[in-house]
Amino acid sequence: MGSCHCSGSFGGRHNRFVAFISNASKGEVVASLLFLRVGRSRDVCIEFSSGDLWNFDRVCILIIVFHTLNACYKNVVMPAKTIARLLYLPVMLCLSGLAIGQPPWGPLVISPQVNADKTVTFRYLARTANSVKLSAQFNKAPVDMTKDTAGIWSVTVGPVQPDIYPYSFNVDGVTVMDPANVAFFPNERFKASLVDIPGDTALVHSVQPVPHGTVTYEYYPMAEGVTGSLVVYTPPGYEKNASKKYPVFYLISGTTDTEETWFKVGKTNFILDNLIAAGRAKPMIIVMPYGNVEARIAEQRGRAKPGDPAGRDNSDAVTRAKQFEDDLVKQVIPYIEKNYRAIPDRLHRAIGGFSRGGGQTLRTAFGHMDKFAWVCAYSSYLSPQEMERSFKPIYEKPDETNRQFKLLWVSVGSDDFLYKGTVEFMEFLKTNRVNYKSLITDGGHTWMNTKKYLTATAQLLFQ
Repeated sequence: MGSCHCSGSFGGRHNRFVAFISNASKGEVVASLLFLRVGRSRDVCIEFSSGDLWNFDRVCILIIVFHTLNACYKNVVMPAKTIARLLYLPVMLCLSGLAIGQPPWGPLVISPQVNADKTVTFRYLARTANSVKLSAQFNKAPVDMTKDTAGIWSVTVGPVQPDIYPYSFNVDGVTVMDPANVAFFPNERFKASLVDIPGDTALVHSVQPVPHGTVTYEYYPMAEGVTGSLVVYTPPGYEKNASKKYPVFYLISGTTDTEETWFKVGKTNFILDNLIAAGRAKPMIIVMPYGNVEARIAEQRGRAKPGDPAGRDNSDAVTRAKQFEDDLVKQVIPYIEKNYRAIPDRLHRAIGGFSRGGGQTLRTAFGHMDKFAWVCAYSSYLSPQEMERSFKPIYEKPDETNRQFKLLWVSVGSDDFLYKGTVEFMEFLKTNRVNYKSLITDGGHTWMNTKKYLTATAQLLFQ
């Protein structure tokens, strides 16, 4: 319950009636005003506390009550029925506000709460729920939460290794995001919230007191008259020197991810800001496209989004990859080189991607060696069968491949479900004398690992 304080000060030259309301319920306000006996007050002053959530209702209530009291002050005789009619509207406003026009009135929920010992407390308001569970990528299984008398479910877990993790709640069998948290995971199929556990020293993806680049949302013409979308990072100082040109890294996210995922989950901009400030990476433009061209076309043509391909290298997957490849080479690159100060040659173009984006990276780079000199595959591979079917020049002429590619990078986590195929791809390259650099980390198919791969490769590009 809030508090409603109404006071009168009468007599003297500056008689005032004061109504001060601080987080009062609507019923309390009306009840307090109904029982006031004002007498012959000279004026009425209405004050509101900051953070008021229903000013419109309160103003309507108090203006009407004021006029009723003012009429009494002027000795206007009003029947009780008339006074009741005047007060009917504010009472109805109070009651209607309970149902429409305002967010649910309830206790403030703070979630997630990262504690000093690296434990994390999660909370979710669901008074009528029978079961709420926490699912998070730092836990192996969902964790039961407990409900307090206010209907807030909570659990404290950890300590948790510092990083950024997706999490969600399961409420009576339905997976939901955390409504108390504005940080979320952009994705076509699922929605999760994000919790950032800071390290004792700043992590490479953390916001640090260094010069920062700029992140811009761009819209470009795709094929078939459709409009595509990009997220573009330009390095610190890009706007200050209009004559300087930069290399470009085309960075593609995974299956069902969007053009925002490398930015909002991968923290690409902060990683590059910090590496550039430390002298560990070259200043570069990073272009983050949407990898699902077919879905974008369907969306703008009023059709349902297509389902994901059943396999990673079947005909549907290869066709979709070719569609993305054509869009990148024929539409995205020309758009970027027309609208940004990009160095327009293969030695200053890199391409990289995670999961499906890694497969798109390899297919695009192997099919366009005239376009890219730097290639980074994160948690991804091409099968020997696809290499033999579509990319024989890559392994049949290894000396030429090694000369053309300044970097061919392959990385994966030891618990990644793509680990086996990725290691087989590395063995295929090695057997055929194709040079590559690799990194095998612990962990699975996660964006925690992806940030590690980006950090490692960004320091090698364009050197």
